[in-house]
Amino acid sequence: MTVRVGVIGGGQLARMMIAPAVELGLDIRVLAEDEGMSAQLAATAVGDYRDLDTVRAFAKDVDVLTFDHEHVPQEVLRALVADGVQVHPGPDALQYAQDKLVMRARLDQLGVPQPDWAAVHDADELQRFIDDHGGGAVVKTPRGGYDGKGVRVVRTAMDAADWFAAAEGDALLAEELVPFTRELAQQIARRPSGEMVAYPVVETVQRDGVCAEAIAPAPGTTERLVQAAEQIARRIAEGVGVTGMLAVELFETDDQRILVNELAMRPHNSGHWSQDGAVTGQFEQHLRAVTDLPLGRAEPRQPWTVMVNILGGPQEGTLADRFASVMTAHPEAKIHTYGKAPRPGRKVGHINVAGEDLDDVVYLARAAATFFA
Repeated sequence: MTVRVGVIGGGQLARMMIAPAVELGLDIRVLAEDEGMSAQLAATAVGDYRDLDTVRAFAKDVDVLTFDHEHVPQEVLRALVADGVQVHPGPDALQYAQDKLVMRARLDQLGVPQPDWAAVHDADELQRFIDDHGGGAVVKTPRGGYDGKGVRVVRTAMDAADWFAAAEGDALLAEELVPFTRELAQQIARRPSGEMVAYPVVETVQRDGVCAEAIAPAPGTTERLVQAAEQIARRIAEGVGVTGMLAVELFETDDQRILVNELAMRPHNSGHWSQDGAVTGQFEQHLRAVTDLPLGRAEPRQPWTVMVNILGGPQEGTLADRFASVMTAHPEAKIHTYGKAPRPGRKVGHINVAGEDLDDVVYLARAAATFFA
């Protein structure tokens, strides 16, 4: 019998699950937030993922439920589990990707290395944290932030006065300013039966809080760092009981420590390289994991793969208008677009290039992406 996979969220991550679902013989269905979203090819319903009746109606026609994002409320998720719906990742795991304060507390319990942090309820508590950490801190809204949103570097508590007012007594997250030299990401897949497969640790390049590039595997890493990153991801995956893809965003410090920044329990921008650069891409792997199929191998097909995001898109025309030009100039480039209209700063697609020489691969991926500027 064909397994029916339901995806809540109609963005580009759901879109990129469609092709591997077809290849695996899965029936993929999407609950999209609005008409005309990226995953409209598989959208069988449109509605509010925060409304229990809407999600219940969607879930009745699928065998397993997974996600394009982490924003479905806990009360909705737990009601689905109580109904007997197979939800992957489940609410017990997903809470750690939904609330950064809950995540930080759990990572402390697991003994995972992370920045010093505190829950701060008012300006006085934040100012004490700043004073105790060299005159600066990173303040985050515990819920809802992504791509640089909900994150602010502060030097005094007054820099977050508007956030405290909006929080109405709820705590904000304060973290130490980490002296990091670069950002890394470690992905791991885990299926309900417990099997896990780790991908190579990658280096990510952020611009204005948004991932701009990923290099796989991360260049210049020691075997000790590679092992430590995988051990951290395995400890988290087991410790929170995640099912599906888990991305662990990491800081590498100037003394070669690695600290956990944030978690994502779904396919992740840092793993887009794997579509063309790994034996099993992250979207296929996520589907294998949530349907409890044996996981695929995750090693690279080439020594290097570079992913460059297409941010914003062309000022005039569409991305499709540029396809012939980039394909002619860069036949080695793999183009992935999201069906989104160009808009400044918006992720509208990405380019993957794989090869044997890192400098060449970086140059070719960046050059191909400029055709969509």
